[in-house]
Amino acid sequence: MDAEKVQFFATIAPVVTIVGVTGVLGWVVTTWLRVRNGYPLENSWGKAVYPQRNEETIERVKLLSQENAQLRAELGAVKDRLANVERIVTDSSLSLTHEIESLRGPSN
Repeated sequence: MDAEKVQFFATIAPVVTIVGVTGVLGWVVTTWLRVRNGYPLENSWGKAVYPQRNEETIERVKLLSQENAQLRAELGAVKDRLANVERIVTDSSLSLTHEIESLRGPSN
């Protein structure tokens, strides 16, 4: 190798080493903070390495699933009501009046 290449690598090597060590130390500190604060460890794809399966987590998932089902049912009811309101607003007043009168039934 020439002296210029050796000199170039000699000046670049400390910078590359510092960047590499800083990256590794940052990863170690991040992992330590996650473990310390109770976050599950993740692999590079975001999946938990050791998923926590304790009683509290299972119960929390059940409660959230129930709440999700209730909210979906409520959303369905709101959509139905909104469809009726939209129909009332967009219908002409003559057909709306006729429909209301037919719902009242025969007058006694």
